[in-house]
Amino acid sequence: MDELDRKMVKILEENGRTPNAHIAKEVGVSEGTVRRRLKLLIDNRVIKIAALPDPRKMGLESEALVGIQVDPDKIQDVADEVAKLDNTRWVAVTTGTYDVFAWAALHNADALGRFLREEIGMIRGVRRTETFVNLSVMKRASGLPA
Repeated sequence: MDELDRKMVKILEENGRTPNAHIAKEVGVSEGTVRRRLKLLIDNRVIKIAALPDPRKMGLESEALVGIQVDPDKIQDVADEVAKLDNTRWVAVTTGTYDVFAWAALHNADALGRFLREEIGMIRGVRRTETFVNLSVMKRASGLPA
């Protein structure tokens, strides 16, 4: 990825529907160059153009970050299972006190409780969870810092 790719990605982070012609004008290259470069970035899975909805505006009033402690030999299996759950939006294997972190968005606190007990808690290898309920979200970003 070079500087031109970074500039194009930055523009798309602001608005994923920015027309190629506008991107080309902004970065000083032809529309064909933008089209070819974006195709390569997408085909090589460097970027993915997607909608990033606000969970609250979608009726998901309860958001939480869940730290999960896991049996050492089950970390990848647990992370894979958590990633398959409908209510998880982000899952990462980490270092430190928790082996896996998951961000979940659900309709309400009752649904969050059921999710923790009946879905996460039932995954083989999960030892313990700690849930950090979001009181408010100050920033939602899909991209990397400049």
